[in-house]
Amino acid sequence: MKTPVFKRFNYNMALQWLIFLPIILPLCIVFGALQGIMNMVEKMAQRMWIDMEL
Repeated sequence: MKTPVFKRFNYNMALQWLIFLPIILPLCIVFGALQGIMNMVEKMAQRMWIDMEL
């Protein structure tokens, strides 16, 4: 059995994406930036610790 090339457009799902995307996208950007900052601070702390031990 062949799958149809064109699926029926799901308007309900598109409406949900349009409603929640402005909420989800900034949250993802903020949390991604915070995670990047925390990773960089951790790397700097590790590098400082290694440099001070020598």
